[in-house]
Amino acid sequence: MSSANPLSVLIVDDEAGIRTALRANFHRNGWSVETAAGVDDAKRLLERREFHLVVSDMRMPDGDGLEVMRAVRKASSTTAVILLTAFGNVPDAVHAMRNGAFDYLTKPISFDQLEDAVARVMQPTRQTAATHASESRSIVGRAPALLRALERARAAASTDADVLIEAESGTGKELLARFIHDASKRSQKPFVAVNCAAVPEHLLESELFGHARGAFTGATSAKTGKFEMANGGTLLLDEIGEMPLNLQPKLLRALQEREFERLGETRTIKVDIRVVATTNVQLAAMVEDGKFRSDLYYRLNVIPLTLPTLRERPGDIEALAHHFVEKFASRAGELPVQLSPDFLERLKSHDWPGNVRELGNFMRRVCSLHPGVVLDASCFDQEFQVRTKAASPALQMPLVTPGSSIRLLERTHLENTLAMTQGNRTQAAEMLGISIRTMRNRIREYGLPPRRYA
Repeated sequence: MSSANPLSVLIVDDEAGIRTALRANFHRNGWSVETAAGVDDAKRLLERREFHLVVSDMRMPDGDGLEVMRAVRKASSTTAVILLTAFGNVPDAVHAMRNGAFDYLTKPISFDQLEDAVARVMQPTRQTAATHASESRSIVGRAPALLRALERARAAASTDADVLIEAESGTGKELLARFIHDASKRSQKPFVAVNCAAVPEHLLESELFGHARGAFTGATSAKTGKFEMANGGTLLLDEIGEMPLNLQPKLLRALQEREFERLGETRTIKVDIRVVATTNVQLAAMVEDGKFRSDLYYRLNVIPLTLPTLRERPGDIEALAHHFVEKFASRAGELPVQLSPDFLERLKSHDWPGNVRELGNFMRRVCSLHPGVVLDASCFDQEFQVRTKAASPALQMPLVTPGSSIRLLERTHLENTLAMTQGNRTQAAEMLGISIRTMRNRIREYGLPPRRYA
């Protein structure tokens, strides 16, 4: 495993010297290590996060390894457990193995013995993690909800059915679409993405289906559309909820028949593609509101998928933080920063409304501003205070009284969000849960040039 997503171990022993020695040994081998001085400490840690491995003494003043093992099994069905026991307690350790422990070692132990045992019990976990890493590129984490989503996506990849991914902004919808492509028989063919919200509405049809020379003013040469470019592979329709209503019938026909015509041509072009569509809004609700065609929705929603928010997988925050540290440091050619326990606690306690994307942007900022240092809680607090202070002068609270205009409230909320992001429309759109196209429309509607806040 790379340090971007290290294996994690909890060491439980009432002897400080043993905890220190085991911590050093695991650290040297690239593990993320937590220690507990007894059963109660271990239970508290197991309630807070999930570990790949637990190494526990069998007998401790406040309980025994069986209690630790029961707490492990309550928290996770996949965590490996190694028990350390005195020679006279071997029957207890054997009983524990029959009830879920993976291995036991008799004290005193050598590091070679421990490493051999770890290799034995962790082999399935390493293979699973390596499979996920190779297939999911930068999808980092082991939360049960995430792994379930990946398993469902892998099952979808074995078919040619179209897929609809509905999830919050910043959760990794495009990464999941690439995961499906990479795990499919189309993996050696093109993966083509088009952001339906980023392309101006009057150019979207040409972007999807292409055009002939002279098809419209400015079409000085023929253009191949995304459908044609993706032939044989996968076409990602990102933010499909932003597809204009007047274009939806043509898209529906292209999906049903796998054929279309370029703008300005009558020749029909046939393609062999799989379509993955993503959205951060509930398309079913848009159908009810008349903003999205029901027939197109049902055509896209052959295999529905979703992704958990970062709030639903707090145990993955540490692994993601290490992943981003390595990623951004390697890009800059610098030494990676070190993350102190209190910094990691700050990360875990934050809500991250922008999900993995927001966490990644934050880690990029701290890695850029504090290269090669140990990040602590004060660094976390400082960076969030800087962001808050930069936004505060422009913040204003609307007067909310009975009969106040909804437009007034929306405009003020939009202004406050633009001020907070210093005019960054993309970031503001993510925070508000809307597309960049909707953000541009609202800015024009209310006459709010974002440069005002930069």
